[in-house]
Amino acid sequence: MALIVLASASGSPWVTTTALGLALTWPRPVLLVEADPTGGSSVAAGYLRGQLVPPEAMLDLALAQQGGDLLETLARVSITLPGSHVAFVAGIRSHEQANSLVPLWEPLATTLRLLEDTGQDIIVDAGRLGLAGSPLPLLEQADLALLCTRTDLVSLAGARSWAATLKERFERAGATANLGLLLVGTGEPFTAREVTAVLDIPVVASVAWDPTTARVFSHGAPPPKPGIGQRLAGRAGIDDTALVRSMRAARSAITATIRDTTNQLSLTESGGAS
Repeated sequence: MALIVLASASGSPWVTTTALGLALTWPRPVLLVEADPTGGSSVAAGYLRGQLVPPEAMLDLALAQQGGDLLETLARVSITLPGSHVAFVAGIRSHEQANSLVPLWEPLATTLRLLEDTGQDIIVDAGRLGLAGSPLPLLEQADLALLCTRTDLVSLAGARSWAATLKERFERAGATANLGLLLVGTGEPFTAREVTAVLDIPVVASVAWDPTTARVFSHGAPPPKPGIGQRLAGRAGIDDTALVRSMRAARSAITATIRDTTNQLSLTESGGAS
């Protein structure tokens, strides 16, 4: 089990699209948690097109943490996204509810780690950093926290301050290896190496700038129809799009990074014990 948290420093960097796309292409059971304090579930309104109204999950969890039954409530408020193995916990419906979630984030991070025995991975959409009720404790306790950004100068200028803040926080906690960048549209115009030089955080993964396919995840647009070859191979039309191919590559890079960090930590602890 791994806890993976995605966040952004500025608007429209595809955090929700990327988190949802990763979850839907994940090879194992996965829990997608919408922890964006902005309000108004993007997944419910976009991908689900308002056809499925999820429960008031975050408010139920906030009440449950006061009574100490977070784990049971988490199972109750999770819904399965249609046609997938993704369990989904919807976010708040209004930004005015965000402050009520502040006491929830720390115990929720602990509870999410208790899901290890279920074999589930957890992907968290933390939304834009710096907003009231922002789930920073989830980032700080993640196996991998990913700051998402596009590679243009405006996006990098917006990300630079938060990159420095997160780097300092993770260094203080001795968890530098748990922080990385996820780029949207590498080379448009700056490369991964150039972005790393600017933000001083390593690039872990990237996804393609593919707005047409992204609308399938962000707005519930119809997926592309499969061609003859795809039908014969039992593949969906969306499987070979640039975005989904990059999602699969990003997934592999993310899991490899977590595995390497875990192995390194085990080696360090073994050395310290001997």
